[in-house]
Amino acid sequence: MNFPKQKIYTALKILGVLIILLFIGLYYFRDSLLKQAIAKVTHKMAVQYNSNFSVKEASFDGLSTIKLTNIVLAPINADTLCKIKSVETSVSLSSLLIGDVQVGTLKIDNGYIQLVKKGKKRNFDAFLKRDKNETDSNEKRKYASFAYNIISKLLNLVPTDMDLKNFQFKIDDNGKHTSIAVNKLVLNNKQLETNLHVQAKDFDQRWNIKGFADPRNKKADIRFFNLDTGAIRVPYLDERYNLKASFDSIRLNVQNIDKSGSELHIDGYTSIANLTINHPKIASKDVVIKNARFDYRFLLGDNFISIDSSSTMQLNKIKVRPYVSYDTEKDTVYTLKVDIPKMKAQDFIVSLPDGLFTHFQGMQATGNFDYKLDFKFNKNKPNTLVFDSKLNKEDLRITKYGEADLNKLNGEFVYRAIIQNVLQRPVLVGNANPNYTPLDQISPYLRKCVLTTEDPSFFSHRGFINEAFKQSILKNIRTKKFSRGASTISMQLIKNVFLTREKTLSRKLEEILLVYILENNRIVSKERMLEVYFNIIEWGPNVYGIGEASHFYFQKSPSALNVDECLYLATIIPKPRKFMYQFNDEGNLKDYALKNQTFLKNLMFRRGLLIPEDTIGQLPVYISGNARSFIKIKVPDSTAIKLDSLNTTDEFDL
Repeated sequence: MNFPKQKIYTALKILGVLIILLFIGLYYFRDSLLKQAIAKVTHKMAVQYNSNFSVKEASFDGLSTIKLTNIVLAPINADTLCKIKSVETSVSLSSLLIGDVQVGTLKIDNGYIQLVKKGKKRNFDAFLKRDKNETDSNEKRKYASFAYNIISKLLNLVPTDMDLKNFQFKIDDNGKHTSIAVNKLVLNNKQLETNLHVQAKDFDQRWNIKGFADPRNKKADIRFFNLDTGAIRVPYLDERYNLKASFDSIRLNVQNIDKSGSELHIDGYTSIANLTINHPKIASKDVVIKNARFDYRFLLGDNFISIDSSSTMQLNKIKVRPYVSYDTEKDTVYTLKVDIPKMKAQDFIVSLPDGLFTHFQGMQATGNFDYKLDFKFNKNKPNTLVFDSKLNKEDLRITKYGEADLNKLNGEFVYRAIIQNVLQRPVLVGNANPNYTPLDQISPYLRKCVLTTEDPSFFSHRGFINEAFKQSILKNIRTKKFSRGASTISMQLIKNVFLTREKTLSRKLEEILLVYILENNRIVSKERMLEVYFNIIEWGPNVYGIGEASHFYFQKSPSALNVDECLYLATIIPKPRKFMYQFNDEGNLKDYALKNQTFLKNLMFRRGLLIPEDTIGQLPVYISGNARSFIKIKVPDSTAIKLDSLNTTDEFDL
């Protein structure tokens, strides 16, 4: 269908006139519209967030510049959340007409935002409540679309030109104070520069943030520096979580945020120099990471969020390719894959963070290795858990040990346990110690009992049991805490001889690496490892080694222990200092302790480790050694005994 050109021109003229009239209307009624918008916000703050919102003066300067003074947002019966003396901003009217708010310029002078917590009450709690208008929680959220909409809206609110002066961000967490004062923040021609004054309980620093920021094209390259001497310290975490953290500089780069079809891609990298962390759960000293970099590619789809396998993590000379995924398409599935490409063993050792692997300092190695980890957990099918860890060696050999010299286990040495950071008495592991007991002089029943309770596959595994790790992970996931470990005798030996009993990430990581080296380089035979284990573990209060234990409990040598005595000793290994609570006030084992031993005995029968003839003629366990003095045995009333004897005599005489 063809329209005459004259009619087209006429239609365009009418449209042009309407647009002009619209802009004229906006110009003349802009102040009225602004007041209506502020009134709407004020009403929403009062009704939905139980807060008072007020603006003393609001007016337009020109067609798109808005000036506001004395802006206050204060939750009712709580501390003021935000207060700003003056704001000047411009909004793109063309974008506003299509429902898209884009902030052009922003000037803020003199103001603050403060987060206050008093007891359990916080002045921002009302703003954390879920909006009633949100979609039903049972409806699946399309992650890519949701994330892209949020990112776009937030970046549109970031002005292309910005000038902040004398603005503060403050935290008061039940008396724990932190403040970040923005003395100057300028974003001009996509270049960002700011000076910050950071104050906390025990430090006062000036930071500088500068770089490139282009919110409309979703790109940025920003760096953090310290204007003063020394590293940048992270505020608040120390007082709140007992976590001390500092760094020399951080770089954050966002190269691309793009939605293609149903997938959202976020690409870029972040790097940090001389990151120092100190927390009691991590290590007993500062952990220092000299150089770290993460080249990331986040992928989001309708049903998944992931870190793509093209991402790389660099830790000094160690390069890791991670893949992390959260998928809800059919079931809720968590996936983790870690790939360390072939690298030199020595490069790996020297790249370990200082303070996290103290026992490896000074260690030297030759050869190469590569490593792969495959983990998958289905929330709805937990028993299908996948845990596969593989390390491939290529002429790998330890040429020099660090602080933990594993060859020490082959000879005579002095062992000293550490309990609650207190060094215990020295125990000589060698024939010069009269209580030292070679493996062939320990009752075979005890060897079988202890291996059954502590590590049934000790002689066949290489330090770790994958199935035990799986069960440990499953229980920890169910309980949402580290409630179960997967410790083998090899791991217990390393922990006792070379490490401490502190429950830190550092200790656990060192334990895993040392066990792998011990078991996979055939440094010590399995028989020698088991012999040392029997002669150093704690069997009771200040009782170390089976030689001391067999006399402490039964006044006999380890070779003379019977089946029931061995069953008893095997069951107290987890809590040897509390052995006395297994006995009643008559000096006999309580029912639960007897049930534990019966369970262990029946298990050994089923596995063919015991036969019925082994238990013929066995008497109940009787503690005859010094251990008996630890058991609270009720002494009969001597007066009652005497009266009973008198009554018996009288009856006899009659």
